[in-house]
Amino acid sequence: MPDLALLSVIAIVLLALVFDFTNGFHDAANSIATVVSTRVLTPRMAVIWAATFNFVAFFVFHTKVANTVGKTVDPAVVSEAVVFAGLVGAIAWNLFTWWLGLPTSSSHALIGGFAGAGVAKAGFSVLNAASLEKTILFIALSPLFGMALGFLLMLANLWLFRKSTPARVDGLFRRLQLVSAAAFSLGHGGNDAQKTMGIISALLVGAGYLQLEANGDLPIPLWVAIAAYSAISLGTLSGGWRIVKTLGQRITTLKPVGGFSAETAAACSLYLATFLGVPVSTTHTITGAIVGVGATRRLSAVRWGVAGRIVWAWVLTIPAAATIAAVTYAITVSKLAVAALILVAVFVAVVLAIRRNRRDIETIEPAEPAKLVEPAER
Repeated sequence: MPDLALLSVIAIVLLALVFDFTNGFHDAANSIATVVSTRVLTPRMAVIWAATFNFVAFFVFHTKVANTVGKTVDPAVVSEAVVFAGLVGAIAWNLFTWWLGLPTSSSHALIGGFAGAGVAKAGFSVLNAASLEKTILFIALSPLFGMALGFLLMLANLWLFRKSTPARVDGLFRRLQLVSAAAFSLGHGGNDAQKTMGIISALLVGAGYLQLEANGDLPIPLWVAIAAYSAISLGTLSGGWRIVKTLGQRITTLKPVGGFSAETAAACSLYLATFLGVPVSTTHTITGAIVGVGATRRLSAVRWGVAGRIVWAWVLTIPAAATIAAVTYAITVSKLAVAALILVAVFVAVVLAIRRNRRDIETIEPAEPAKLVEPAER
């Protein structure tokens, strides 16, 4: 007989890697939006460039962020059901906001889902206040820091190259944008892949396959790190074109010098947060940096309506993912779990069938009306 406990752990680890993959394609836009919108790279080359440096981050960064995320919920109450529900909450919110084309935070969706499932199991006392305080504080600080740094870098570049011709500036920063895009992708991989590593390690500790280290930190096995970095890199390769359009075109119009300034500012923000062990949002940092760059021209150069929609999505991410996760946990541990899953599967199947039927109807060309043949004149 197979070990059902082990099989469930393996299945949830795979689900965590699916989340990591969705993180990659959801946040691919953060890494490539500016370099694509300025036409420095084609979309295909841009995602290959970004995915490569997502994985290279494995060799650069430590695991402070993984521990912050993994200890959001008291390890003593973490179970397969808690992690499963948390991942469902995060993945559902990721897919929903991707469909809307909103660049929300996969990181905060994961933390919100994990926290919501933990609260559903054992109440608010299981939450690690220190981890949540750092995360919530940087929801505001990371975009503001990115905005201020993007604004200052853009001003500095405008002043340094004020006597250069536009063609020379454009050519120089097209080359420099390859460096800034690589730097940002490195920071994206280093911060975001660690969040999945923390969740998987918390699961393995809760299931009894790993033990906490002497100082209370989570152990991060090598295979977990390699799997997480690989999954996020593959997700980045799949792209995320709806969000690329929002970030690269709808907030403000960018030139190569602006793209370089925004990516460099966001990369610096990510490196600082990763060094401090704070799980920040790459989405927040790059969006703030793009707004800062656009504001150097004039405040009206920023489409504040689009930026406002994005901010509302940021505010809703943690509570929305937490709510989905809490409901999922309640269903998972109830006696009606199997029936509920069957109903969800039937609902999804019906929706897909209706959409397919509509698509088929739209593709059927109406037959031309038969022409009346007039009788020949005698």
